[in-house]
Amino acid sequence: MAEDAPRRQPTLDEVAGLAGVSRSVASRALNNAPHVSRAKREAVERAVRQLGYVPNPTARALATRQTGAAALVVSGEDPSIFADPFYAQVIVGASAALEEADLHLMLCLAASDRGRKRVEELFRSKVADGVMLMALREDDPLARMAEEAAVPVVFGGRPVGAMPRWYVDVDNAGGAREAAEYLVSLGRTRVAALCGRMDTEAGRARYRGYRDAMLAAGLDPFPPQEGDFTESSGAAAMAALLAEHPGVDGVFAANDNMGVGALRTLRGAGRRVPDDVAVVGFDDLALARASDPPLTTVHQPIQALGREMARMLAALVNGQAPTPLILPTRLVVRASA
Repeated sequence: MAEDAPRRQPTLDEVAGLAGVSRSVASRALNNAPHVSRAKREAVERAVRQLGYVPNPTARALATRQTGAAALVVSGEDPSIFADPFYAQVIVGASAALEEADLHLMLCLAASDRGRKRVEELFRSKVADGVMLMALREDDPLARMAEEAAVPVVFGGRPVGAMPRWYVDVDNAGGAREAAEYLVSLGRTRVAALCGRMDTEAGRARYRGYRDAMLAAGLDPFPPQEGDFTESSGAAAMAALLAEHPGVDGVFAANDNMGVGALRTLRGAGRRVPDDVAVVGFDDLALARASDPPLTTVHQPIQALGREMARMLAALVNGQAPTPLILPTRLVVRASA
C-alpha cells in the first residue's frame, strides 16, 4: 500500500486570508512587531492555530526588518506646505489607505541640503518600509536618490524628463486642454495661461494641454506667464498679463490658488468676471467654491491621489508588483466662466 503524500504546509498568505488582514500585517503580528492592533494580532494567532502554520525562519528574519511606517517626502522649501489645501488632501487620502495596511505615516520636507541628507538616510537605512515622493523639480537630486534607494519608492506625479517604475499621476495635460477648449467654446479668442512652475512636470503638462487646445482651435497660444502655484503668484502673474496684453478675454490658471489670485487682480483692475475676462482654474479645492465669483475649475481627485500612492506602496511592501496609474480629471463649471 502506497504511503500517504506528505501534508502541504500552510502559507503566510493563507494565514493572512483566514485572519482577514494583509500579508504584511500577518507577518508583523507573528514577529511581535509594533503598530499592529490587538484585534488583528489575535485574528492572526487564531488563524495560525487553526491552520497549523509554522513560520519559515528565513522569512521570519526578513519580516522583522519591517518598520511598520511609510514616509511622504515633499521636495519643498516651506514647512507650511503641508497646510496647503492640496497637500492636506493628499495626506488625508494617504493616511486612510496606510491605516488599512497598518502602516504609520511619516511626513518629511526635503528643502535644504540638510533636509535632503535626512531623506537620503531614509532611503538608505530603511527607517521606513517605503517612501512616497512628491513635488520634484527638474534635476532634483531626490530623483537620483530614489533610483538607488534600498526601499520601494512611489512617485506622486512624474518627475521632469523621467519615467519612474512606480507612480500615480493625474491627467494634467488632458485637464488643461479641456479647460482651454471650454474657454474657446464660450467665444473667447485671446485666452492666456497663468502657469505653475515650469521646472515641474505638472506645470509643463498643463501649459502643454492649454497650448494644444489653442492650436487646434486655430488660435495663437500666449507664452507662459509663470507663477509658483500660490495665490500671490497668481495675482502677480495676472497683473503682468494685463499690463502686456490688456485685451485678454480668457485665462486658464494652472491651479485654484493662482486662479483666485487672478480673480483678485481682475477685480482690482475693474475687469468683470466672466463678462470681460473668463477664468478657469485647476484642482477643485474648497477655495474655488468660496471665491468671488465661484471658480470654474478642473477637478482632480486629490484624496484619491494620496490614497492610490499609499495603496501602491503598501502593495510593494507586501511583495506585490503594481503598475503605474493615471487618474482622470473633469471640468466643473461655476460662475467665473
